[in-house]
Amino acid sequence: MLAADAPIVLLQHRGLDNLSGKTGLAMLRYRPGPIVAVVDPVHAGADLQAVTGINRAVPVVGSLPEALPFAPAVAVVGLAPSGGRLPEDMAVDVVAALAAGLSLASGLHSRLGDDPALAALVQPGRWIWDLRREPPDLTVAAGRAAALQGRRLLAVGTDMSVGKMSACLELHAAARRRGLDVRFVGTGQAGILISGSGVALDAVRVDYAAGAVEAAVLAAAAAAGPATLVLVEGQGSLCHPGSSATLPLIRGSQPTGLLLVHRAGQRTIQRLESIPLPPLDQLITALEALAALARPAEPFLPPPRVEAIALNTAHLDGPAAAAALAATAAETGLPCCDPVRQGGEGLLEALTRKGEGSGQKKDPTP
Repeated sequence: MLAADAPIVLLQHRGLDNLSGKTGLAMLRYRPGPIVAVVDPVHAGADLQAVTGINRAVPVVGSLPEALPFAPAVAVVGLAPSGGRLPEDMAVDVVAALAAGLSLASGLHSRLGDDPALAALVQPGRWIWDLRREPPDLTVAAGRAAALQGRRLLAVGTDMSVGKMSACLELHAAARRRGLDVRFVGTGQAGILISGSGVALDAVRVDYAAGAVEAAVLAAAAAAGPATLVLVEGQGSLCHPGSSATLPLIRGSQPTGLLLVHRAGQRTIQRLESIPLPPLDQLITALEALAALARPAEPFLPPPRVEAIALNTAHLDGPAAAAALAATAAETGLPCCDPVRQGGEGLLEALTRKGEGSGQKKDPTP
């Protein structure tokens, strides 16, 4: 619904320098289309790169009316606040955006389009896109993605917010630079806003979650060939007691391989320090065993393996990051790269070597 070339203004109120604004920060880092302004009263007039570390020249203003001279067409809610409700101080700028003739895109749990007062402000030809809605015509998953040609790589994490989407998007960019046929399946609000399509997994009833993933993967992989690479954005973690997202992602995508994403040095679930993370080799064994289940006998595909580690070293300096990458590679025996810090090329090369022959239909008998 959000066109790739639509000029957008990000509503980033008090979220430009912290994880509450991770949706907008991801768009600033990865959206190829135009972002003409950012609204954040706390940082109005500041240099975007100085605040965020993101190398993108976008003016930061204090209110939506101040952004209008930059000619945005769509206002995008860039926050992912706890509870998913529209912050009170942002509501004024949402009203101003609609009144000025802009469309509105939001990944909040609060459905802005269902608010009669906001809906009444939508001008002809404009829209409110609440992307966190359950897709229509859902079906129960049946392993249909297993019949697709090419490779399907699913990002799985040791915790929430460790960089699963970023790893996939860095790989996507590297593959496109190489001229490969690569597709991205967004499963969270930022990934969907950046790519323009996907499924908001946390808005889907549990019985249909795997089916919704399956449908999104089938749509993304339309006309895929043997060389096609489909990157499926991961959500949540098997290690987190409050997360149920990994299983439907595995079932629905029928991956040919897994990419494990981990934050260097992390030993417990963030914000739940009483829950330890297992050693990586134990987690890899569990993931591979789980991914080998519920797969069609025909076409036969080898059980999925964890093919590489995407290590988040953003909190480390250069030498410490290099040491962590080397230690993780030695611990797991797998290729290990930080695709954000180092770019996606090294990880793509490692996955290309590791996955030679992966995704091809094979006869199970010798």
